[in-house]
Amino acid sequence: MKDFLKLQEDSTLRAEELLPEAGINKKREISRLIFEICKRDGLEPKQILSEEKIKNFEQAKKSLLALRYPLSFSKAPASSYYLPKLDLQALPDAEIKQEEFYPKNLFIEKEVLNSPLAKRALDLFPKAKLTVLEKKTFCGSPNYSKRKENLVIIKENFDFIKPCPCTKNCFCCGYNLVNLGFGCAYECSYCFLQQYQNLHAVVLPANIEDFLSKIDGAKLRKGPFPHIRIGSGEFTDSLLFDHITEYSSAIVNFFKGRPEYFEFKTKSANIGNLLKLEALPNIVIGWSVNPQNIISSAEPLTQPLKNRLAAAAKAARHGYKTAFHFDPVIIHENWRENYLKVIEEIKNTVPAESIAWISIGTLRFSRELKKCIESRFKDNKILDGEFLLDFDGKMRYPKTLRKEVYQTLGPALKKAFPQTYVYLCMEEADLQI
Repeated sequence: MKDFLKLQEDSTLRAEELLPEAGINKKREISRLIFEICKRDGLEPKQILSEEKIKNFEQAKKSLLALRYPLSFSKAPASSYYLPKLDLQALPDAEIKQEEFYPKNLFIEKEVLNSPLAKRALDLFPKAKLTVLEKKTFCGSPNYSKRKENLVIIKENFDFIKPCPCTKNCFCCGYNLVNLGFGCAYECSYCFLQQYQNLHAVVLPANIEDFLSKIDGAKLRKGPFPHIRIGSGEFTDSLLFDHITEYSSAIVNFFKGRPEYFEFKTKSANIGNLLKLEALPNIVIGWSVNPQNIISSAEPLTQPLKNRLAAAAKAARHGYKTAFHFDPVIIHENWRENYLKVIEEIKNTVPAESIAWISIGTLRFSRELKKCIESRFKDNKILDGEFLLDFDGKMRYPKTLRKEVYQTLGPALKKAFPQTYVYLCMEEADLQI
């Protein structure tokens, strides 16, 4: 692996060489631009610019922006370029270990110590150190990478069901969320939880019956669909821990005969409990999909694409509806061919009549998350793309690139699955397909 800490140091020195009289903030922007260009193109900082040609900060920054953002330079406003201080040691590296989830510590709130979930956890993890919590007083390691060492089982009292937090000025698909868990055992390099989650543990509520009881009486959004859609998977994978929680059984039983649709969103193949149940027409199992090269590099520890599609085919044969989410689409070399191949693989593997909906969304993230990604995943490739601060304050590909993605994948999906509703997720309304 390339020594990125050395590259950071050399980029800082190069900025000093080019602009010895510049202030700290100006050198910070220049060193970051040099680093990002060198990381992307495999260059050394000494190869970037020439002392003889660079006369001042404005000239240096303009030249570097043109190199770093060749597609959007001169088209995007200056305020859209986010150039914070580069600190690759701000956070510990991600720990990519392919191993079964087995926490070292088990924290159970006293009120739910005798719950079915707590009893299953105690049976499944007999070697875990048990701590009974009088209240929600768990204080874990400040290292996000250590979150899998701690399993916390609680009684949730407040956060039951809510509308999907759709960004202002985005097309709203009317989704509703039930947050059954907080924290994930996967290590997707783009995951917002690494910046958002301040409780470094996997947290599971024992009182799923309270979540389900709140659905009646809740103000649920409908969106463009003929039915109300409810799903889990915002703060954790919907099925990754299902062999522990057995939430799927309670959910399927609850939704029998109801008008709403419920979706489990997952990158796993953990559908064993669902296959033991009678499939219902309003239960959907949705898979996030990407080309295998992106799964291998940006979604480590998740199931390979072939395993996700095999699980989807098995679920469909059992009678469940399926769904697929091309989200996040990550632009990379040969992205068109690779994503079109995924569409073809779905078509050849999963019965088209089982697919309830398909969404598309390009990679977007907060400015704070950019710093987390580059610190925890120093050799990542996803940040090599051109990301600008966009209409919602998030970092996004330029609109022309996003439009190209949607004009490529949208028609291809509609042609392959003409009876399936295809829509964009978290995107500007005027970019609909």
